[in-house]
Amino acid sequence: MGDDHGTTTTWSSGWNATGLHVHRSAAFMHMSFYWGHRAEILFPRWPGSSSGMYALALIFVFCLAVLVEWFNYCSIIKPGTNKVAAGFFKTGMHAVRSGLSYMVMLAVMSFNGGVFLAAVGGHAVGFCLFGSRIFKKSTGSGSDKEPDLPPVKC
Repeated sequence: MGDDHGTTTTWSSGWNATGLHVHRSAAFMHMSFYWGHRAEILFPRWPGSSSGMYALALIFVFCLAVLVEWFNYCSIIKPGTNKVAAGFFKTGMHAVRSGLSYMVMLAVMSFNGGVFLAAVGGHAVGFCLFGSRIFKKSTGSGSDKEPDLPPVKC
């Protein structure tokens, strides 16, 4: 199986040294950015060669990046909440934020230029909506409520 980008997949099957039956595939992956709608993002054979599915994949990556930014700046836990319950809730939120961040990273690792731009654009829009003060309601006291999760540090 191959496509016009020089991607070829060959399958082999056999027994390894431990006596287990294994299947191997050798697929060529891009190791530099490329442009085009023929890509494989996150899941095998997705989005495939369809332009419509590629557009859907870009929207999906964009929305994932916006959602990651929302998790970075959301304030759901109300003051006075039980500390143990708040701690478990924050732990769950952190796990979800980490998982979504890794999904965006893995999508970008497809080395598709459109996916990269969708991820960066999603993070930018998410920060504009949730992290900047452009759309925040001012309380007048000068002290806005802190987000539930600590910021991600690089």
